Amino acid sequence: MNASMLAAFSADTAEQTLVPLLGFIAGMVVYAFFIFKFYRFLARRDIFRLDLAQYAKERYGAFRSLMGSVFYLFEHLFLFPLFIFFWFGVVTVLLTLLSKDSISQILLVSMALVASVRVTAYYSEALSQDLAKLLPLALLGVFLVDISYFSYERSWSLIMSIPDQWVPLTFYFFFTVMLEFVLRIGYLIIGPEIEEDKT
Repeated sequence: MNASMLAAFSADTAEQTLVPLLGFIAGMVVYAFFIFKFYRFLARRDIFRLDLAQYAKERYGAFRSLMGSVFYLFEHLFLFPLFIFFWFGVVTVLLTLLSKDSISQILLVSMALVASVRVTAYYSEALSQDLAKLLPLALLGVFLVDISYFSYERSWSLIMSIPDQWVPLTFYFFFTVMLEFVLRIGYLIIGPEIEEDKT
């Protein structure tokens, strides 16, 4: 080996080569971890198992039934939709990073994905998980294949324009509440039959 070849292995060259590599690894690991948590959380039929109605049974004596119903409605008509809407926001932000569409199109696609995941969760959580991870992993694939596709300025501009879309966002939120309500009622009525069909 001559001196010029040895000079290529300097600390500066190592830093210039390895720092971007470490950045990509860290970014991919964080993104993969996030997607793993996202799809497992959103794809469950019962997003979290609070069972607030149990507190009514323990504390409210004669009003147990009434308070149990109030807690059940609060959990399924307020908390669930709130968490679902949060994940809708997360999907929207992810789409703004790589999409060339308008913010209204991004919101539409995000809501359609989240609603589809919720609907399929009532039939099969495995199907719902596959659907929930499809788009985020596709976005990662696009980013890895063509890194120039990403634009900070465009993404930031799209994110900053989200508050201007408050009318569709309001409709989407109430749609989320109604969807979760209809799915929950439907599952209470025909859920046991679905479970029997799957076995």
